[in-house]
Amino acid sequence: MAFVDEAKIWVLAGAGGNGAVAWHREPYKPKGGPDGGDGGDGGGVILRADRSVGTLLEIRDHPHIKADAGAPGEGKKKHGAKGRDRLVLVPAGTVVYDEDDKLIADLAGPGDELVAAAGGRGGKGNARFATPTRRAPAFAQKGERGEEKRLRLELRLLADVGLVGFPNAGKSTLISRISKARPKIADYPFTTLSPNLGVVETGGGSFVVADIPGLVQGAHAGKGLGHRFLRHISRAAVLVYMVDLAATDRDPFLDYEILSAELTAFDPALAERPFIVVANKVDAAPERVEELPERLPGAVPISAVTGDNIPELVERLDELVAKARAAMPAPVGYVRHIVRDEPIRVEWEEGGWRVHGRRAERAVETTDLDNDEAVARLQGLLVRMGVERLLSKAGARAGDEVRIGDAAFEFEPETAGT
Repeated sequence: MAFVDEAKIWVLAGAGGNGAVAWHREPYKPKGGPDGGDGGDGGGVILRADRSVGTLLEIRDHPHIKADAGAPGEGKKKHGAKGRDRLVLVPAGTVVYDEDDKLIADLAGPGDELVAAAGGRGGKGNARFATPTRRAPAFAQKGERGEEKRLRLELRLLADVGLVGFPNAGKSTLISRISKARPKIADYPFTTLSPNLGVVETGGGSFVVADIPGLVQGAHAGKGLGHRFLRHISRAAVLVYMVDLAATDRDPFLDYEILSAELTAFDPALAERPFIVVANKVDAAPERVEELPERLPGAVPISAVTGDNIPELVERLDELVAKARAAMPAPVGYVRHIVRDEPIRVEWEEGGWRVHGRRAERAVETTDLDNDEAVARLQGLLVRMGVERLLSKAGARAGDEVRIGDAAFEFEPETAGT
């Protein structure tokens, strides 16, 4: 399966079902009264982090996601069924951005979830509008539309150890040596085009290693797709800087400084992360091994090809991971809560007045504008919400066009009714 770490999706929640206009029918009771039931709420689109998913491939290939609508109400005060939610599983570590590229959720751990689009409310049946003065309401509410959004998803791998290095440093060979991962390995740069995960089994347990595609200088600014690769390092508990002792196009003893600077420029918090410097390919450059104590003190010399010193490296990593796990709290999910019932406000736009505010827009959206009784109730609602007062204060005059949601009205100031 291909590894995909970015996806753009369009989500549409289900609309609420319409309320019913119905009348109680029973022999010898000519005035049975209204008994129309409410419509069911629409289903929502829910993103949930789950261990069974490791890539955004499925969601990228099927970006249009819809939930079911609610069923309409019926007579005898029967409420419509709620629309079924659409549950979409994503990998743990998925970050969600809105259309304006603002972070709205970080589904860091399994079970974290986001209601990406909320279902519309079901409309009320005419039985809900009966009062002592309105004993036979001949109208019901329409169901509310479900939310529609365009979102961008970005995966940041959850790994205990992140392998960082220049192309051909031997990261893929190392991960294939210490785990059962079998990444593509070749003797040309940029063999690895996407991260690889491997589970390293130890005597006391296991830890997960991520092989990040080779970085180049300037990666933090996006050079060589570095910005895409570096984000997978952000959650790693321990970093391994791979130095290629056999490199001929640069001084390999400077690799650590360059790589460390790139990571710090991308995310300053990475400078505080526990790390090990690994000097690879000791079998191909024995003359440089002698310089290690002076040029890279503390570096662990290995050969990923021959296996030299690999058991010692795994033991060191196991100890570091255990300490890092104890000191580093588990990733905590984040969901930005949006206040949808913002204050009502009005403004002039191209020959008419525009009323903003979810309460007013919802009232219009759920009203049957072809029903005079329903329209009269809507007018009273808008007056009580303060829409008429705000329009008058802004300078609206009788006869001006007023737009609320998709509907347009002629402004006719009057006293609030029922």
